[in-house]
Amino acid sequence: MNPSGAAARDPGAHELGARDSALMSIGEVLAHLRTEFPDTTISKLRFLEAEGLVDPQRTASGYRKYTWNDVARLRFVLTAQRDQYLPLRVIREQLEAVERGEGEPPAAGRPALVAVGPEGDVPVETGDVRVSRADLVARTGVADDLLTELERLGLVLSRPPGWYDGDAVVIVEAVVGLTRHGLELRHLRAFRVAADREVGLFTQLLAPLVRQHDPGARARAAETARELQALSQRLHAALVRAGLRATLGR
Repeated sequence: MNPSGAAARDPGAHELGARDSALMSIGEVLAHLRTEFPDTTISKLRFLEAEGLVDPQRTASGYRKYTWNDVARLRFVLTAQRDQYLPLRVIREQLEAVERGEGEPPAAGRPALVAVGPEGDVPVETGDVRVSRADLVARTGVADDLLTELERLGLVLSRPPGWYDGDAVVIVEAVVGLTRHGLELRHLRAFRVAADREVGLFTQLLAPLVRQHDPGARARAAETARELQALSQRLHAALVRAGLRATLGR
C-alpha cells in the first residue's frame, strides 16, 4: 500500500513515529536541562542548533525531536560554556574530536566535563555552584578574617541568604595561593580595578547585541561574552609570561 499523508511527505515519519517514546520535544529537553542549567531557554537551544552543535531530527510538520544523545551533547556544550568559559568554536572542535574517536563521548545521564581549551584557558567550576561560608572556608583553607576582608574590599560577594557561587570559590582559592607567596591585601585593589575596567570595556562591546530584540540576540551576546573572557585570559597570561621572561633569564 502506498504511503499517504504525513508519511508520504516524510519517508522517515513512520520510523520516527515508532520511536516517539525514545524522542523528546524541545520543551521536554528544556525541562531536563533547566534543573542543571536554569538560564537555558528555547532560544538558546535553537541557537546551538543553528551553530551546528546539535542536530535534532524533524517530524513531517517540522517539529524538533531530540534523542538522549542530543541531550548529552547539549550538556557537554552548556557545561563547557558555564564551567570553562570556552567559546563555541573550541567546543565544536572537541565534539568533532569525539566523533573521530579521539576523545571521550559525553555521557547521557550526567554533565560531561571537557578538556582544557586553548593555552591560557583554565577549567573552573563556577555557574550554579552554591556553597555555605563554612564550606567555602573548608574548601579553600581561607582564614575567616581574610574572607571578611575580601568581602569588605568587594572582591567576594555572598548571595542571599548567605551562600557563595563558584566564582567566589575560584577568587578565594587564587587569593589564598597568592598570599602564600607574599602578596598583601593592599595589592588586591589593582586586580579589582583592572577587572572593573575590563568589564566596562566589554560591556560597551556587548551593548549593541544586548539592545537587539530578536530571540537569538541574548544567546549571541552570552556567547560573545564567553569568547571575550577566554581571549582576555589568554592575553593576560601571555603578557605576564612575557614580562617575567627577563626576570627568569629566559
